[in-house]
Amino acid sequence: MSREMLLLVDALAREKNVDKDIVFGALELALASATKKRFSEEDVDVRVSIDRNSGSYDSFRRWHVVADADWLSEGREIGLTESRKQKSDAEVGDVLEEPLEPVEFGRIGAQTAKQVILQRIRDAEREQLLNDFLDRREHLITGVIKRIERGNAIIECGKLEALLPREHMIPKENLRVGDRVRAFLLRIDRGGRGPQLILSRTAKEFLVKLFELEVPEIEEQLIELKAAARDAGLRAKIAVKSNDPRIDPQGTCIGMRGSRVQAVTNELAGERVDIILWSSEPAQFVINALAPAEVSSIVIDEETHAMDVVVDEEQLAQAIGRGGQNVRLASELTGWTINIMTVEEAEKKHESEYEGIRETFMRSLDVDEEVATVLVQEGFSTLEEVAYVPLAEMLDIEGFDEALVNELRSRARNALLTQAIASEEQKENEVEGLLTLENMDADTANILVGKGVATRDDLADLAVDDLVDMTGMSPERAKELILSARAHWFAE
Repeated sequence: MSREMLLLVDALAREKNVDKDIVFGALELALASATKKRFSEEDVDVRVSIDRNSGSYDSFRRWHVVADADWLSEGREIGLTESRKQKSDAEVGDVLEEPLEPVEFGRIGAQTAKQVILQRIRDAEREQLLNDFLDRREHLITGVIKRIERGNAIIECGKLEALLPREHMIPKENLRVGDRVRAFLLRIDRGGRGPQLILSRTAKEFLVKLFELEVPEIEEQLIELKAAARDAGLRAKIAVKSNDPRIDPQGTCIGMRGSRVQAVTNELAGERVDIILWSSEPAQFVINALAPAEVSSIVIDEETHAMDVVVDEEQLAQAIGRGGQNVRLASELTGWTINIMTVEEAEKKHESEYEGIRETFMRSLDVDEEVATVLVQEGFSTLEEVAYVPLAEMLDIEGFDEALVNELRSRARNALLTQAIASEEQKENEVEGLLTLENMDADTANILVGKGVATRDDLADLAVDDLVDMTGMSPERAKELILSARAHWFAE
């Protein structure tokens, strides 16, 4: 029988083009499954080991050593104390084995053995095909729709099957069984039914790969695709950069009479693609991204990573786009928050900010409107700037002598100190207020106040997950604190 087993393994390995170890493993599972049937009333763990050279095999019953308090299954587990009666140095996590009389190969339930072996071989074949596919590093998949299940398309890609989920299909695109489609390999899901390729036709990476396919200069690295943004099926933007000064990146991607960009558009069900010139200057990149709308001016706020973009009234609708599409895609492409406004709106905002800063200087520095106006006009916008800007810089202001500058700097520092003290007192009061809650401690209260949770109502409004994320406490304790903060709601 041993020779027959070796011949069987050899034949299956050749027929299915899989490693012999895969077939041996499948046979060991089949033999173990048959051996378990001896213990019809008990759930047991059985291991079978086949000698790869002789074809002979041994069977073992296995027990996993667990702590005495955790001992639940007598069929598969053994308590630590009991295990040491058999093996004196046994530890939790070890496996004890007892030899069993091997079942005769000819007496195995043929159907069960066949199913186990063929399933393992099918899994191995699929894994091998997948590995071969991944070795080719292909991200753009072409296949034929084999069937549609619950709106999801099953696509045949050579010997592999892939899934194109409904949410990753281009809206209003009517795909049918038998259609040849192209898609981007989004990820590989490794579930109980084996690895599955998940595809997407809406991912921005799909757009990038299509341009790489249509524009040889990208593959040759003469042109770079720096960023992409999509509103699938409607409109997209890509940012391109030339690594060769002799090449026009926009014209190259558009192609002769628009042939290249038109090929991409046809694949994307008519999706319009704007090809934008990339720039290392953020403001210029945003101006390019908002094309064809013309920009009058830009104000950059580095702190909030946002830009106020000013356009003429007649350019406003074009800059924003239908349903905000143009500005949304430009924002996604550049990575900046873009606020579109007209010249009139920009002037109102600037005037409002101007008045606010001037009022702050008049109140905090105890100066008249004239001095405050001069400071604002010279570009000062915060008390910190007045307090700590180099002395020489302030002395350059017309009408400011050293005595006035030193007085202004001193007042600014005193105002900042007063604000810091007031802020610290407020924080202490807020912490004390939170400490009145049941189960609250000082460390947690300080963390919460630092995160802007200053009152019991602020805490009461939080979800358990939010509080866990803020503090790192257990969900149980977070729930207790939130219920404690909400107690006065029910009392009222």
